[in-house]
Amino acid sequence: MKDDLGKLASDLERLLKLRSFPFGMMLCERREQMDGIARIRRPKAIHTLDQIVGQTARLGFTIGVTADDLVGPQCRAVVGLGHAKDAEWKSGRQMAGVWYATLEDSQAHQAAMDCVPDGQYEALVVSPLAAGRIEPAIALFYATPGAMMYFINGLQWSGYKRFDWSVVGESSCADSWGRALKTGQPSLSIPCYAERRYGGVLDDEMLMALPPATLAQAIAGMEALAKNGLRYPFAQYGIQQDARAGLEVSYPKK
Repeated sequence: MKDDLGKLASDLERLLKLRSFPFGMMLCERREQMDGIARIRRPKAIHTLDQIVGQTARLGFTIGVTADDLVGPQCRAVVGLGHAKDAEWKSGRQMAGVWYATLEDSQAHQAAMDCVPDGQYEALVVSPLAAGRIEPAIALFYATPGAMMYFINGLQWSGYKRFDWSVVGESSCADSWGRALKTGQPSLSIPCYAERRYGGVLDDEMLMALPPATLAQAIAGMEALAKNGLRYPFAQYGIQQDARAGLEVSYPKK
């Protein structure tokens, strides 16, 4: 699969006109797995995981982190590094009065997050798909809402299924990489305040996370849609025009 990642990334950039690099995440059971990856970078300061992801998506870095590199238990908990999900984390005390009105609200938020279980992994590596340096468990990319809708249309081209995604609120990385790593299912999120403030996510961007094989399925679907004249970006037809001429291009009279 590693050899195909560059083509998948190139196809995704071409079809969706992406402004940042598609990237992957790989969890390592042992730190030595991370250390053995070619040209890997290690943080020289304490970061949020959003910053690590931003350096990969915006700058093209391959970066490995352990629990000690991340600023606090919230970042560690989502990807299962260390033993972050202790009683204090579950209590939600740190977020009460900041993001949520009461301790009960904050505790409910923590319980609602999709996270990788603790204790299985010592490190996480984030790398551009095109670099071909890792075998990612999931692939991720940022895109506009219009591009995301087109990507979802590609996913639904063959073997249709309805997608139901949740919004946990702040810490929405649990909706994207947390959920995808935990379940292996395509996971769409509206990036939260922390991702935008610390991770450089733009105001009009959403984040998709999914297994690389599912990425290939969506690309095949988008290629099929393109042959039908359905391409991104969507050409504006006009809000006051007679719609029949435009619709008949896609839905010819039988």
